Amino acid sequence: MTEIIQHSVISVLIEDESGALARVVGLFSGRGYNIESLTVAVVDAEQKLSRITVLTSGTPMVIRQIKAQLKRLIPVHDVCDLTEEGPYVGRELALVKVVSSGERRTEALRIADSFRARPVDTTATSFVFELTGSPEKIDAFIELMRPLGLAEVSRTGIAAIGRGPSVFHLKKEPV
Repeated sequence: MTEIIQHSVISVLIEDESGALARVVGLFSGRGYNIESLTVAVVDAEQKLSRITVLTSGTPMVIRQIKAQLKRLIPVHDVCDLTEEGPYVGRELALVKVVSSGERRTEALRIADSFRARPVDTTATSFVFELTGSPEKIDAFIELMRPLGLAEVSRTGIAAIGRGPSVFHLKKEPV
């Protein structure tokens, strides 16, 4: 019997220091875990904290192992599986270059408009569209652009945050 593979969006609050991201990525590569998307940015300059958002996949046991091992890394302050914690908002930014002419060019513009993608660069033979949304929305847009002259894609990876009033951050010590 094969175990079901699931996707998880894991948020990691980590010390903003040299080599911290390398330790997290090293954990994944050293154990053969998959990273489908990875974003990282400073979220609290005063406390020197960064937030890493990882989209990964594996069996439920593998996901539990990933979270447990992340929590044991020295620069990690906290780990939150947004997929388990409840509803979350996840968005990605993509730049999509389409090279075409004639009717295919017109069709690319029509589809872009329906996806709320906006042209951020235009030449006589190409467009670069900017699109934000769920990874599934971006995947769908890219697939529709393939027959119309899709030439290049650049994606940021998912940025995600839990919905509602609960907050994922380092607790400040009382004064």
